[in-house]
Amino acid sequence: MNFNAPKFWQDKNFISFFLLPLSLVTHIINFIKKLFPKKKFKINTICVGNIYIGGTGKTSLAIEIHNIIKKRYKTVFIKKSYVNQKDEIKLLKNSGQTISTNNRLKSLKIAEKKGYEVAILDDGFQQKNINYDLKILCFNSKKGIGNGMVLPSGPLRESFDEIKNCDLIFINGEIKNNKLINKIKSKNKSVNIFETNYFPTNLKEINRKKKFLMFCGIGNPHEFENTLSKFKFRIKRKFIYPDHYQILDNEINEMKKLAKKEGLGIITTEKDYLRLHNKQKKNITFLKTKLKINSLDKLKKILLNIK
Repeated sequence: MNFNAPKFWQDKNFISFFLLPLSLVTHIINFIKKLFPKKKFKINTICVGNIYIGGTGKTSLAIEIHNIIKKRYKTVFIKKSYVNQKDEIKLLKNSGQTISTNNRLKSLKIAEKKGYEVAILDDGFQQKNINYDLKILCFNSKKGIGNGMVLPSGPLRESFDEIKNCDLIFINGEIKNNKLINKIKSKNKSVNIFETNYFPTNLKEINRKKKFLMFCGIGNPHEFENTLSKFKFRIKRKFIYPDHYQILDNEINEMKKLAKKEGLGIITTEKDYLRLHNKQKKNITFLKTKLKINSLDKLKKILLNIK
């Protein structure tokens, strides 16, 4: 979503409680969704979703799942087509076969007709009329569940109780969040929890002796900053935009002028880089990252036995 999360989403306050009547509407909508019959497909389905809105690493995890199972199964990514998420669709297409329409049911039917064996859905946990074979929820270790309230009082797309209905949990980030882990286990004792973080794969292509101007428009910009800091990038200027932000020519030009004046390189995320047009990309480098998953052998055993 193309917006900055309000601060009150992290801590309960007057605004959170004032918005509770609207949150009740969200609860009602989610309840109605559950009343529709579930559609079971012949193709095996893995849903990589979240309940905290934005910035939980769904797309990166979907790509890693594809990398794990692609040698055994004929896989395809399913991503619902949203105008402001073309960057994520491009990332998926760069990694494997991708079907993106405005309807997940339609996309799954296309995948079946094309003979795919496993569909990896980037997002879709809130679509309750699909009977997924494996349901995964992603969280960010720093943000956790915020104030624990449902939109718009808080950042949750549905109640935290939905933890009971998922099979695997992934917590992404450098910080270990034992409070979140314990809260998850209090709702679902049997769920498998995996912790992940990002590590760069193109460091040799970047001159880290330089000082940098960084910019990004992603759900969790602090994770990008943490990664840059961890790998000894010297960041002197930074520009943070809303998630999925389509940066304007004049904004790029101003950053380039500032970088040239101060002798800085310009670095961004791969997702942000993919949103740029060719002229904007000149003199801008991106950090290509891969998701590192703990207990990887355990995850492989689960995924390679999905059929």
